[in-house]
Amino acid sequence: MGLASHFGPWRLGTVPNTTGTTAGTIRNMGATIVAQTADIAYSTATGTAIVLPAGALITAIQFITTAAFSSAATIRLAIGGTNITTASTVTNAGTNAVAIDATTAAAALVSNVGSTDAIVTYTVGGTSLTTGTGVLVIAYMVRLSDGTYNPTAYTA
Repeated sequence: MGLASHFGPWRLGTVPNTTGTTAGTIRNMGATIVAQTADIAYSTATGTAIVLPAGALITAIQFITTAAFSSAATIRLAIGGTNITTASTVTNAGTNAVAIDATTAAAALVSNVGSTDAIVTYTVGGTSLTTGTGVLVIAYMVRLSDGTYNPTAYTA
């Protein structure tokens, strides 16, 4: 199995442009959702997790704890110094949802990371951690740098 790279959003559907008012003549294309992962260990309290492409819309964040943390642990994510998640508990082994921060600034960044690539940083919190590892998973919709995935005009 090989890897492939594609630049720009993949649009899937059967009708690229609206030409009427009934099903089959109304645009039904959408952008694909992809994910990136980063391994994170208790011994690295802060760092760069991943870089999202300009215009990306974050759809889900999970932390899969692969080795339980030795004491209560949390993870928090930020873009450009703005927290986009709460300090979500990731102590026990298994899949842990990471909650989006309930601020306007966080919501704006999650819905569009901006017109340039966005570095997502993390902070792992806990007292006297001696064990614990996991995989951060961020799913996002690839869009154009202005946050759109559908051209405003087309040629026939």
